[in-house]
Amino acid sequence: MNESNALVIGASQGIGLGFVHHLLQQPQIKTIYATYRSKDSAVGLLALAAQHPERISCIAVDITQEVQIAACCDQIQTEGNLLQWVINCVGILHAGDLQPEKGLRQLNAEQLTRYFQVNSIGAALWAKHLLPLLKHDDRSIFATISAKIGSIGDNHLGGWYGYRASKAALNMLMRTASIEYRRRSPQTIVVTLHPGTTDTQLSKPFQRNVPPEKLFSVDRTVTQLLAVLDGVNKEDSGQFFSWDGSKLPW
Repeated sequence: MNESNALVIGASQGIGLGFVHHLLQQPQIKTIYATYRSKDSAVGLLALAAQHPERISCIAVDITQEVQIAACCDQIQTEGNLLQWVINCVGILHAGDLQPEKGLRQLNAEQLTRYFQVNSIGAALWAKHLLPLLKHDDRSIFATISAKIGSIGDNHLGGWYGYRASKAALNMLMRTASIEYRRRSPQTIVVTLHPGTTDTQLSKPFQRNVPPEKLFSVDRTVTQLLAVLDGVNKEDSGQFFSWDGSKLPW
């Protein structure tokens, strides 16, 4: 790929920040747009951007606010840039009182709504507003971090209702978006990715029973996912890939 631009959504920490570090090492990437929700959780990202002001542009975006998503895309377009890489790393599993449900008795509408707002709806709104920035003659990637736990066919343990359902919805939304993108932006490859269990704040409370060899560092996860993205082609658009490049069941 020739000179290109990237957008990392949810770049404040974890896998998102890892992608910023890795993309920064690729000289053909001219500008890396990196979104964050809160300055308090984006200290590392903002410090990195201060070291590379000519290449990293940080934009505050709350993925639950469509007006902020639209404003971010408008800013990139106003600067005269198109995008060749979009990697959406936003996701929520736990936060304060929000915890994955072990059984039906723990379900409530507010918690389910929160899961869908962050894990599902936001990605669809990004797909809506990013289309003009991805619609060009170069190969482009629109990848969203999903989770194997969102596979309906692979669900053998139950539990974690909101997280499972919101990731399954994410997969369906991105699959549907890929079909429209195929018509309107045929050079764009839309995929969802299972990163494996990665040593981040998202997985921290649930790492106890994960074998050491199955708990990936952020650096390893990002390296593996970039290898998957480098290998996909237009025929792969709309698919759900694991970190090792294998296709996952819906």
